[in-house]
Parts: sequence; C-alpha cells; structure tokens
Amino acid sequence: MRSEQATKGVGRAPNRSLFYALGYTQEELERPLIGVVNSYNEIVPGHMNLDKITEAVKAGIRAAGGTPVEFPAIAVCDGIAMGHVGMKYSLVTRDLIADSTEAVAMAHQFDGLVMIPNCDKNVPGLLMAAARVNIPTIFCSGGPMLAGKLNNGQRTCLSHMFEAVGGYYAGSLDETELEEYENSACPTCGSCSGMYTANSMNCLTEAIGMGLRGNGTIPAVWSARLRLAKHAGMQIMELVKHNIRPRDIMTQSAFHNAETVDMALGCSTNTMLHLPAIAHECGIELNLDQSNQISDQTPNLCHLAPAGDTYMEDLEGAGGVHAVMSELSKKGLLDTSVLTCTGKTLADNLQGVVNRNPEIIRPINHPYSADGGIAALKGNLAPEGCVVKRSAVAPEMMSHEGPARVFNSEEEAIEAIYANQIKAGDVVVIRYEGPKGGPGMREMLNPTSAICGMGLGESVALVTDGRFSGATRGAAIGHVCPEAAQGGPIALVEDGDLIAIDIPSHTITLKVDEATLARRRAVWFCPEPKIKTGYLARYAKLVSSAARGAVLE
Repeated sequence: MRSEQATKGVGRAPNRSLFYALGYTQEELERPLIGVVNSYNEIVPGHMNLDKITEAVKAGIRAAGGTPVEFPAIAVCDGIAMGHVGMKYSLVTRDLIADSTEAVAMAHQFDGLVMIPNCDKNVPGLLMAAARVNIPTIFCSGGPMLAGKLNNGQRTCLSHMFEAVGGYYAGSLDETELEEYENSACPTCGSCSGMYTANSMNCLTEAIGMGLRGNGTIPAVWSARLRLAKHAGMQIMELVKHNIRPRDIMTQSAFHNAETVDMALGCSTNTMLHLPAIAHECGIELNLDQSNQISDQTPNLCHLAPAGDTYMEDLEGAGGVHAVMSELSKKGLLDTSVLTCTGKTLADNLQGVVNRNPEIIRPINHPYSADGGIAALKGNLAPEGCVVKRSAVAPEMMSHEGPARVFNSEEEAIEAIYANQIKAGDVVVIRYEGPKGGPGMREMLNPTSAICGMGLGESVALVTDGRFSGATRGAAIGHVCPEAAQGGPIALVEDGDLIAIDIPSHTITLKVDEATLARRRAVWFCPEPKIKTGYLARYAKLVSSAARGAVLE
C-alpha cells in the first residue's frame, strides 16, 4: 500500500508513534488509509451539513475495511461574498484548495481519497487536486438546497432574491415584500437550489465519472444523501483495491461527455472556466471552439432556475443526471465506454435508467432547443472569445445591437442602474474585472439581477471581462478575452459605441473602425491595480486568460 511508506518498517517507528499520538491503533494502520477531505464550515450554507456527510463517508470506509483520516478544505459562499471586495477572493480559492489538498495528500501518503465538497470553487478545486495527486479518489457532495416558497405558494430561490432587490429599487416591490423573499429564498442547508455554479459542478462531477449516481441532485436534507455518502465510503475501497485512479476516469472522452451534459443541462457559464482548469491538470486542453462544436450538436433538455421555474429537487425526481445522460446516449452523443468511479463503464451505469418526468428532462426528440445551454462568441471585441448562458437569454435578446454604457467597475455600473441611467437598448460594459484586472474576476450577479429586477432583462445586454453567477439570466456575456487589464479591445470601448451581439451566429462586434481603435490604443494605459498586496497581488501575476480556464502559470 502507498501508506506503508509512512507506516511500515523499523525506519518508520517515529512516524507510527505520531499516529499512536492521534489515537490510531496498530490494527487501523494495517488497513488502507483513506484521506477524507471535509469542506465543512459555519459560513457557507452548502457546507454546514458536511460534518454529517463526512461521518457517513467514514462509516462506509470502516465498513469496507479501511481507516478514514479526516482533514479540511476551505470554501467561500459566493452569495455572502457578492457585491463587495469579498468577491475578489472567490475564484482564487479554487487554486488555494487544489494546492493545499495536494500538499496534505502527498505529505501523508494516503492510499485513497474521498472528496466532500459542495459549493462553487470547492468542487473544481478538489477535482484539480484529485487529478494532480492521482490516487484512487471518489467525490460525494453535500447536495442541493430545497427551493423556497412564498406566502402565495410560489416557489422561489436565490436568483429571485437578487432580482427582488432590483424590483425594490424600481418600485415594484415594497419593504415587506422584499423581506418575504429574504426569509423564503434559502429555506435549508445545501448548495443554492437552481442550476447555479455549485450544482452545475456537482452534476458534472457525476457526468465525468467521479461521483456516484445522485451526487449532483439528491437534496442535502434527504436521508438518501447520507446513504450515498456511506456508499461512496465503501466504493473508495473498491477503487483502491483495483487501483482505479482519477486520470483513468477523467479522460478526453470523459471531458467531452461532461461538456455535452453541461450543454444539455444548461449549466453555469463558470463551467467554461472550471472544466478547462481540471482538464489542464489531467494534461488535456479544452478550448471555447471545442465547446461551441459540442454545443451546436447537443440539444438543451433542461430549464432549471434561473432559465426556468424548476429546481434541483425536480431534476432528482425526474431521474437526475443519469436520466439526462440516458437521453443523450439515445442519439450517440456520449462515449458510454468510459470508465467511472463505480468501477464499471458509463454504459453499465445507464442500464435501466429512465426519464421519469419528460416535463423536467425533455426527451431527446423534443428539446427546449436544438443547441446547448452555453455559447461562446468571438469577434473584434473578444478575439479570444467570451461566453453566455444561451438557455437563460430571452428570445428577443438573442440578437441585439445597442450603444455602449461603459463602466470601469461593478460598483459604478450598479450605481447607474439603480439611478435609472440605463435605458432599453443599451449594452452595459463592465471592465477591469477580469482575472488580472479585478484582480480575481468577480461575479456580476448584482448588476445582472438589477437589470432584470428593474424590468430591463428583455432589452439590455451586459458585457464584461468579469464572470457571472450561475444564478444570472439575460443577455449577460462574460469572460471577454483578452481582458481590459491586458489591453484587450474591451479597454478601448467608449460610451455610445455600437456593439452588436449575435448569439446564434456566435459573434460579438464592436462597430468602430480600426483606425479609430488604433488612435485609442495609442493613448491607452492600464489603471493601477486595485489591490497590490497579499494573495491577490500574487494571483494577478500568475493567472492566465479566462479563455484558458484562468489557470495559474
């Protein structure tokens, strides 16, 4: 066993003495040592239940003959971090999580790992670590939150809550109505109830083969989640026995499958940052052109919030991610020969899986649209590309042309939106919010929610070198590359410039002639970094383009 490097032989007597100091017995040290990465904390609603999940995983490991050894991983709540300097520290935690987990796993020579994540950057960070360490690993997330319910019986969620703030500023909601949303939107623990980033990544963990069936969809508060955790604990022992490792599972074909499921589910645009970053750790390169090719041939089968009025509990009731994959496999859109964490192929795992609710998961022959939920756009405004959650865009905004309203920070844009300075037809441009320029590439959920809450969601587009929460809906185009801080064309846009967005044609065009852009470029200078010390300053120096997943170089 790998752990014998730390536990066996006369030369390791000092090592064993420290295990004995921890209370481990000789018998426990003779079994496989399984690192259990517990992302529990008291500040993230999706993580407050992970102590229970962890105990269930450890019970499963012991039942199957292993010795669990728990250690922590950090996590940030994007919703609590939203709208202030804290959001600059969200995306950057992905790499902290990967680095710190790699360090602990390598230092202690575990025989296998069970990763217990749930929220936005915690999932991809642990997948990146799994690929680096490359010892038998399985994932068991904490599960999604249940949808909320207003007094009138209408179901609600976090994206409605953010838009309600815009409604309040627009005068369509009063303080009492806003407070009702505040007290109803997030009724339980778990990752927020729509197809936002956390649930997107937990579903794609299942699709890529690193989580058991139900990993992405069984609600956090259901006892079935604890049973899943026990089975994950048992299954890691099988993976150790057969030496099935993450890079045996996370192959080129598996990433193709994950992107296909991504498009069918209508996942968060953040997956276009995280999947390339995880693939990079596996020695596989993904790009936006490949994503568009997959999107063009993958029908969109689900409209979960914010694209529709259904939630993760509904997807679970319909058969979950595996039912979506079953529909996709009917058209040969998945490689079902790939190995998964069950020790079996995807084809084996899909045996007997049925779509239990064709209203929640559209049949493959009756999709919401013939193409996928995410589109990558390119043009002179974004030569390296940008992304939009196509499934959450109103039909009338699929093609849009309007004058730019330019802001150099999220705060400036929010102030203008709430002051009624944005008019129907405008294209709001928010720049210097990219990975380097932010630094940290903040999510723009506040301005997009403000636009929708003030009744402009069907008439105003937003373009940024920052990114969006999975809760964002509307013509919100993010990840514009190169970013403004690198001198990308978005840095040269001025108020009144016409911007044409054509999502079906995958284009975004700044309608300014090259001579004018050249004159502007000659006098352009990059503003001083907003943060010059600490981790963010180091991050800004090392981070790559969002088109490459914002990986550190």
